[in-house]
Amino acid sequence: MFSNGIEILGAFILYLGLMVVIGFVYYNKTNTVSDYILGNRGLNRYVAALSAEASDMSGWLLIGLPGLAYLSGMQAGWVALGLIIGTFLNWKFVAKRLRIYTQQANDSLTLPDFFRNRFNDRSGLISSIAAAFILIFFLIYTSAQFVASGKLFNTVFGIDYTVALLIGSLIVVSYTFTGGFKAVCLTDFIQGTLMLFALVMVPLFAVFLIGGPVTTVSGIEEINPALLDPFTDAQTGDPLTFVAIISMLAWALGYFGQPHILVRFMAIKRPEEIGEARSIAMVWVIISLCAAVAIGLIGRVFLSQPLVGPDAETVFMVMTSEVFFSFVAGIVLCGILAAIMSTASSQLLVSASAVSQDLYKSFFRKGASDRELIWVSRFSVLIVAVFAILLGLDPESSVFNIVSYAWAGFGAAFGPVLLMGLFWKRTTRQGALAGVIVGGLTVLIWKQFGFFGLYEIIPGFVLSLIAIYAVSMLTPEPEPEIISMFEQTEEEVRKVNN
Repeated sequence: MFSNGIEILGAFILYLGLMVVIGFVYYNKTNTVSDYILGNRGLNRYVAALSAEASDMSGWLLIGLPGLAYLSGMQAGWVALGLIIGTFLNWKFVAKRLRIYTQQANDSLTLPDFFRNRFNDRSGLISSIAAAFILIFFLIYTSAQFVASGKLFNTVFGIDYTVALLIGSLIVVSYTFTGGFKAVCLTDFIQGTLMLFALVMVPLFAVFLIGGPVTTVSGIEEINPALLDPFTDAQTGDPLTFVAIISMLAWALGYFGQPHILVRFMAIKRPEEIGEARSIAMVWVIISLCAAVAIGLIGRVFLSQPLVGPDAETVFMVMTSEVFFSFVAGIVLCGILAAIMSTASSQLLVSASAVSQDLYKSFFRKGASDRELIWVSRFSVLIVAVFAILLGLDPESSVFNIVSYAWAGFGAAFGPVLLMGLFWKRTTRQGALAGVIVGGLTVLIWKQFGFFGLYEIIPGFVLSLIAIYAVSMLTPEPEPEIISMFEQTEEEVRKVNN
């Protein structure tokens, strides 16, 4: 336990109390399933931007990425670069079109719902398979957030890892269960601001205490010059292969299929606000990712005791305890909790919407009322959380590795289908179904065998695109009403752009 644990605990209690209060404030404002799942498409540009990025980056940003940089040096910069590129492309080419198209397509509330309406899938097969993949990969993804919370409370307060995991999980579930999308997005906005503050302050103060930038860089070179070489793996001293670099840059592909990020685009108040939201998001992402990599590198010089193996992912926490004191350290450490909570709550909410909208309503209770669907969503949050906790019970789990797996799953299963559905009107229902299945299964299989050391998102994404194109060309053209809806969307996009 940190020596100033009582003061840090006070900061945590203050922060967590605010998050839970927000959930209960929005409890009575959640009257329809659209309110609970999509906030009735009422997000302003600032909340949409920070909510999208806070839910995107997760505890991985303050635990997984700094840990990778601590062990492997500037090699982690390739991952950061891939994420920056992916963020920009997603906001630039997907956000506005998705916002317009989901409203045109029978006011779709979820990604599987959009697939069903976009391709006029009366059988509900596409949406149900998509919902199944959401549950599979979000169990993995949410588990990573709970693992991060366990490491946080274990490192800071010396609490048993399992107990720490349960505490973090309970906090997230409480405000997601009560407040729904509006509560999640407002807390995301607060958490995104806190994350940025934490990420910037820790490396700046650490460099100052070391003696300045020149001393810091010299210290890193003295420990291991390879830490500053982006083309060398600092752990082994071997040059990075082309496959390794491409695999890290390929994180960019994942953005097009992340349901918890895409739903923010769907929820923004007006498509015209997306340009300004993109600018806000890009500033936040660039600063945050660069700071996260810097924390890992600076930690090699700043910390007197080296961190080994999974403990490398605690570098931000340990640095914070030595840079700041008492209550201020608690506020900074709340940045990690903010990252965990923003993503876990979003993932739980998307999982719940997949159950209520795409499974329960589609196959069991087509005439279910909004109130009934809200409660189905709430109880789904609890069920998904329980399974995610069970998956995260191993304290040796790596947050970075868990997130990379789930990221690949969503990117390959949904990214190609979304892009082809938004930009190619010849995409057919059968082609979309083939894309979801091929992309998702390829990731699940490739991950088990690790062929060529290639990140599983690359073969999954490519094979999904091929499957969509080939099956679409071999099946009849989409119905006239589907073509008409696509063309109407194109016209609306042109109007907004002009």
